[in-house]
Amino acid sequence: MTSKTPAKTLAKTLAGAAAAALFAGALAAPVPAGAQDAPVKIGMITTLSGGGSALGIDVRDGFLLAVEQEGGTLGGVPVEVIVEDDARKPDLAKEIADRMVERDEVDLMTGIIWSNLAIAVVPGVVREEVLYLSPNAGPSQLAGRGCHENYFNVAWQNDNLHEAMGQYVYDQGFRNVFILAPNYPAGQDALTGFKRYYQGDLAGELYTQLGQTDYAAELAQIRAAAPDGVFFFLPGGMGISFIKQYAQAGLSESVPLFGPAFSFDQAILGAVGEAALGVKNSSQWNKDLDNAANRQFVAAFQEAYGRLPSLYASQGYDTARLIAAALAATGGAGDLDALRAAIEAADFESTRGAFRFGNNNHPIQDIYVREVVMEDGVLTNRTIGRAFSDHQDAYAAECGLQ
Repeated sequence: MTSKTPAKTLAKTLAGAAAAALFAGALAAPVPAGAQDAPVKIGMITTLSGGGSALGIDVRDGFLLAVEQEGGTLGGVPVEVIVEDDARKPDLAKEIADRMVERDEVDLMTGIIWSNLAIAVVPGVVREEVLYLSPNAGPSQLAGRGCHENYFNVAWQNDNLHEAMGQYVYDQGFRNVFILAPNYPAGQDALTGFKRYYQGDLAGELYTQLGQTDYAAELAQIRAAAPDGVFFFLPGGMGISFIKQYAQAGLSESVPLFGPAFSFDQAILGAVGEAALGVKNSSQWNKDLDNAANRQFVAAFQEAYGRLPSLYASQGYDTARLIAAALAATGGAGDLDALRAAIEAADFESTRGAFRFGNNNHPIQDIYVREVVMEDGVLTNRTIGRAFSDHQDAYAAECGLQ
């Protein structure tokens, strides 16, 4: 079922608790006089129901905010955003993608949160000469030999934030760390990235089940291993459960916890509570980064949705602003080569500050260290340092582009 609703009404409707429910619709704007006859079609497949839905909701809301700010256009070009829920199911995501390409004839696609879904969807989409811009998932399989001229990642390559935390943990003097992550592509990339820069010993290494919420066995193994620190990557509800259980087990009093931003993002902190206070985590973005684009975004997101933006919201917003810059340069999506080149140029003001693509169409960017703090009664993150400057992923050398 497809409905067309003005952007502002849609954003407000979806801002509350009902945003986690299944939503399939389209965002369309009236075509101004003198503009192209048909709007540019953007297909967004993201997770809006079930586990991990908060991530997809924030990506969607950040993206739609940018469209709303331009009155239903991006770069002055009318756009139609078709949003569908993948429910975190690869087969469903693939089915939706095929329909968007064949029936809806979308010009660009975006939205996927989970790397196993990206691996299922992206290769087929880009072969059909549709441009795909990832606002989150960055599996290594699509960054190296599997790179493609029609695929761009606006967030990171999966390893990057974990690499930064591996470097930070080692620099802070930790030499016997226990590491764990879920057993799927992003989890494998996470521990690979951490180990690439962490040069100490490992007290243990575990892969958990994707979607797992009971970590009693893992916590027993951690306690028995007696590490001097724990690094984990467990996004969404998995991280909420683990952090709470880690504190309840009394481990947080003696063994510091470290992770990437995914496990300590704004929506997660509200659910975790004070068990997260003081934890250090790595991110390419935070709400306190001092640049004009970020200040404007944070204020606008709070006004539109009544909550602080998350990392995922910033990535959805940046993806839309990148598309806006490309459409402003090309006037539309009629010339695929011109649109691709305009996206590659990345001539836009990112909420994270300096942004450019490497040879594999993945970001080269700074990565920061944040600390969970309490501000005005709200748990949030404060930037405390920079782990990497102009950091490029380890797979770029394997990509044959450029």
